Amino acid sequence: MNDGRSPGAARTGPRILLSVEDEGWRTLLSRPADDLVREAVFAAADGAELAPSIGTEVSVTLSDDEDVQALNAEWRGKDKPTNILSFPMMPLAPGDAPGPMLGDLILARQTLEREAAAEGKSPDDHFRHLLVHGILHLLGHDHETDADADAMEALEISILARLGIADPYADADEAPDARH
Repeated sequence: MNDGRSPGAARTGPRILLSVEDEGWRTLLSRPADDLVREAVFAAADGAELAPSIGTEVSVTLSDDEDVQALNAEWRGKDKPTNILSFPMMPLAPGDAPGPMLGDLILARQTLEREAAAEGKSPDDHFRHLLVHGILHLLGHDHETDADADAMEALEISILARLGIADPYADADEAPDARH
């Protein structure tokens, strides 16, 4: 995948290694996945104030429910698919500079598609939201406490606004599962 540089251009975000393992992604999204991934990852990096010169890489895998369910069961003890899994290369606190490899993000197409339809969102917008959410996890943000959830949610909303995506939490119930 293009790493965000054109010949002679300055680096504008992390280098992205994209793998499409489920061909359904090509018809689900209205624009090429690499464009949407780049937009979301760069916006999240900018919003989290990750220095563009840091030279870090992130791996993004577009997979399916079956593979994500297996990973979720193995690594989180939850035998069900989820929309995105984030695997940081090393634990970070928000604001810490990452090393050369930020980590891995793996998305489940069918779960994303069901959620977007149920929530009346475009698959493209939901996709970019999940990528922003995943990048923030890789950068040390979490939603384990209400205060952390509020801070992460506010940052997500700000980043998504830059992408022209409405607040995804505006109509969510206050229950933690509805928020994240």
